Amino acid sequence: MRSWLVVLLVVLCGWGGYNWWRHRPVHNAPGIVAGDVPDQEDIRRGTELARGRFKLEPRARFAMTGRVLSREDYQLDDLAPIAPTDLAMGWGRMSDSSVLDKIRISQSNRFYFWYTDHFPIPRHEIEDSSANMHMIPANDTAASELRNVRQGEVVHFEGFLVDVKRDDGWHWDTSLTREDTGAGGCEIVLVESISEEKPAAVSK
Repeated sequence: MRSWLVVLLVVLCGWGGYNWWRHRPVHNAPGIVAGDVPDQEDIRRGTELARGRFKLEPRARFAMTGRVLSREDYQLDDLAPIAPTDLAMGWGRMSDSSVLDKIRISQSNRFYFWYTDHFPIPRHEIEDSSANMHMIPANDTAASELRNVRQGEVVHFEGFLVDVKRDDGWHWDTSLTREDTGAGGCEIVLVESISEEKPAAVSK
């Protein structure tokens, strides 16, 4: 009996180590590595897309290149069946290591939190140049790429901002602006493609 417990512990430790290694943070030199703001083109309410018990209603075309400030995976909440991963994304000076070194970042319960003792940039710039995004893979390739995204990477992705409805009446609406915060301030992204970008840091 004890031997099985030992084997189980070894397997769990091995899996935890592999999972950490696969998602180990990427370290960038100081400088802005994702300078452009997200590109959004609002569209009229389009045809709903079916995903099992869910329907997705496209609200805007969306594309961006940004630095991954943090990632969090979910298995048990309402959105987990279609959006298993949240990415906290930063751009502009919120992609600069010299700024981020002074900000503590975390994710929990589908929110992104930041803390600082001394503001390296104005508060409104932190809020307007970063966002928590609920990522819905549109295909197997996007799902595979999302599973490998690491904190600190610079990634480019394209797709749509969508509202989500479930067949029991539950719904979740996407943010359509980068200037909101708190409940309702997260983007829900139907990701058609995502890829790592090799950053070339630029001066402020």
